[in-house]
Amino acid sequence: MRFVDECEIQVEAGNGGNGCVAFRREKLVPYGGPAGGDGGRGGDVVFIADPGLLTLYDMRHQRLVRAESGRHGEGRDRDGKSGRDVSVRVPLGTIVYDEATHRKLGELLQPTDALVVARGGRGGRGNKHFVTPVERAPRRADPGDAGERRLLRLELKVMADVGLLGLPNVGKSTLIRAVSHARPKVADYPFTTLEPHLGVVSVGDSRRGLGKTFVLADIPGLIPGASDGRGLGIRFLKHLERTRVLLHLVTLEADRDPLADYHAVRAELAQYNPDLLGRPELVALSKADLPEVAEAYGQLRQGFVRLGVNLRLVSSATHFGLDDLMQELSELLLI
Repeated sequence: MRFVDECEIQVEAGNGGNGCVAFRREKLVPYGGPAGGDGGRGGDVVFIADPGLLTLYDMRHQRLVRAESGRHGEGRDRDGKSGRDVSVRVPLGTIVYDEATHRKLGELLQPTDALVVARGGRGGRGNKHFVTPVERAPRRADPGDAGERRLLRLELKVMADVGLLGLPNVGKSTLIRAVSHARPKVADYPFTTLEPHLGVVSVGDSRRGLGKTFVLADIPGLIPGASDGRGLGIRFLKHLERTRVLLHLVTLEADRDPLADYHAVRAELAQYNPDLLGRPELVALSKADLPEVAEAYGQLRQGFVRLGVNLRLVSSATHFGLDDLMQELSELLLI
């Protein structure tokens, strides 16, 4: 299933039923008076957060959601039946906007959160409500109100505790495979990861109730200029906004400088949302199983120390340093 984090959908709430004009017709009661029932209320369109969904893919193919209209009122004081609400399940982290006004209608952040995105119309009143001392047999009733109709834009920001970021090919996908059961594609070319992947990381002995878990999000690789739309653009930068801690991965290759890469990614974060620079952050040098990386670590570490950053050394292939790194992340999440 493709990862879809934006889509549009038309929603139409049900119309209210019309009120009824009717009079009592009973034996030996020649002037029974008005007996028109009220129209039923139109159904609402409600979005409900479902933690089992990870993408808006299904919503992209559901162009219209329509709730049931209320039934009209009837004689003998019988009110019309209200229309049924329609519930639509969306992933946690979904933000709903009214496309016409660009107003945010709400966010669904917790399991079973509910948001009414289109309210059904009120049912019309029957003629029994219009009796006055002067007019004892009114021949008028209210029509039902129309239900709300909206074109909505849905935007999904993944819900994760830790955001894993870095330039392409620094080993992010390999790391998340090593520390969780997530299985993103791994290959030696840029933009292998074309969608965020979430992995649940366990720290400690969960069998004895002493362990901790957190969600790690593998954010597709950034490049300089991403905040201006280059590469994958800002499409995935937004997914970092819901994370509480950042794990920044760098690596050493013939044509790249880890320190320069670190500055480049930080510059993109500052351009997109300066608040991201204030998040707690850990920085790790990956691919420690390669001899040239292990040899250069000491000198590289000194360069990061001058920035006030403690550079960790890890290898996803041998799991070197990963347990300590995950432990540090879990401790940062408690602060």
